[in-house]
Amino acid sequence: MYTIKGKTCDWEVVIGLETHIEVLSKSKIFSGASADYNPTIAPNTQACMVDVAMPGMLPVLNKYCVEQAIKFGLGINAKISNHSKFARKQYFYPDLPQGYQISQPAEEPPVVGRGWIEIMGDDGKQKKILIERAHLEQDAGKLKHDMHPTKSFADYNRTGVALLEIVTFLDVKNPENNSYITSPDEAERYLREIREIARALGVSKANMEEGSMRADVNVSVRPVGDTKFRTRTETKNMVSFKFIKTAIEYEARRQIEIYENGGTVSQDTMRYSQEDGTTSVLRSKEDALDYRYFPDPDLLELEISDDEIERVRKTMPELPSATRARYINDLGLAEYDAARLTETTDISHWFDTAVGDKKQRAKPIANWMISELFAHPENWDVTNTIQVAEDGAPRIITPSDLALLVDMISENQINGKQAKEIFIKMLDGESGTPQEIADKFGMKQMTDTGAIEKIVDNVIAANQPQVEQYKSGKVGLLGFFVGNVMKLSGGTANPAVVNEIIRKKLA
Repeated sequence: MYTIKGKTCDWEVVIGLETHIEVLSKSKIFSGASADYNPTIAPNTQACMVDVAMPGMLPVLNKYCVEQAIKFGLGINAKISNHSKFARKQYFYPDLPQGYQISQPAEEPPVVGRGWIEIMGDDGKQKKILIERAHLEQDAGKLKHDMHPTKSFADYNRTGVALLEIVTFLDVKNPENNSYITSPDEAERYLREIREIARALGVSKANMEEGSMRADVNVSVRPVGDTKFRTRTETKNMVSFKFIKTAIEYEARRQIEIYENGGTVSQDTMRYSQEDGTTSVLRSKEDALDYRYFPDPDLLELEISDDEIERVRKTMPELPSATRARYINDLGLAEYDAARLTETTDISHWFDTAVGDKKQRAKPIANWMISELFAHPENWDVTNTIQVAEDGAPRIITPSDLALLVDMISENQINGKQAKEIFIKMLDGESGTPQEIADKFGMKQMTDTGAIEKIVDNVIAANQPQVEQYKSGKVGLLGFFVGNVMKLSGGTANPAVVNEIIRKKLA
């Protein structure tokens, strides 16, 4: 259990996350304007009259955004609501042209109801994290304060882009139920799993760096063993795994210090400082009454049939959790390796392509990817290839290259040392397949037992003192003999054959 040691007792951290992901669609959720938001597009060129709330402009629900929400809901094992409504969430801010946000109220069933995902808990075991709901809403615009010394500017390109807000569940009626997040590391694992589910399903890019995924972080603390939940604070719009973990740690310690000094924690909205990793009060926390929700009169109740839900279900690809299970159960990979190879869908697709229909390739390819390919993150691009420049032209290591390299080892054409040399040459920009590179540089493994036996005889003859020591019980000297044979063979002798011959000669 993750705990923080205080002056009076050990404290447990209770974490809730409200995660917003931008839904991938060609147009916005309630208008026909392009949803391809990115900072390079000129301000206010992708905002139509509906987006900027011109009088008389009515919203029309984008059906595809609803299908994307259904798909994500199925991906988190959630109940899809047959009936749901949209409401106006009232608040005024310059980035919200209507003076309200169209969302789905907490007291009404959302498109996506109660669900769950599994993550690795801090104890190394699988842990189920409950999700209360995931609802559709529209994004706000963006204010720019650095373009003029006395004025701020509003860019409404992002206004109306569909958001899916995913809210974790805290079982207040059964506080002993720990199906919630209890540490900064678990928070990161949860968010990464949400991200990979969204990406695997094509629901969202879920990229924190570009703002298509962000999280509001709720933190409270309680003494270990206490069954009551205490007052929480909320830190808004976090867009970095690192900052989220730092904010949780700092906020938990801040609250503990308040309690241990006899004070009380107020339910506030916090701001996070990236400069020093601290949180501070931004304003008092709003609740549902402050927003004055009421049904949107321009949007009909949303009806989703069971047939529609099943139609969407049939379009879904394999999810990361299922991929991990397949790697462990079918391919015999360790849990750690399976987890690394499913960090993104690009990585798992690359691995699957390299393995092909030969399951025996799985473990060595996993080893090569994790120990070698992952060691070159600067060369791992979004298309899932390793690229190395040579006179301006990229050298790409493909899945078939790695599959061929592994096959050459298993077929005793080359040994591990030669394989590593071939791999390095590919990284250095050498053209050709692994087989062609091996031929070009004379990297062929010596498997002729007669030729190897002659080298072994020479090594034994030249090292009689070591032979006597080996025969007297110092079997660790086997490596000495193998090393000398490999040296005389120029590293080309098959190590397994060398070991076998030496053992027989010295028996």
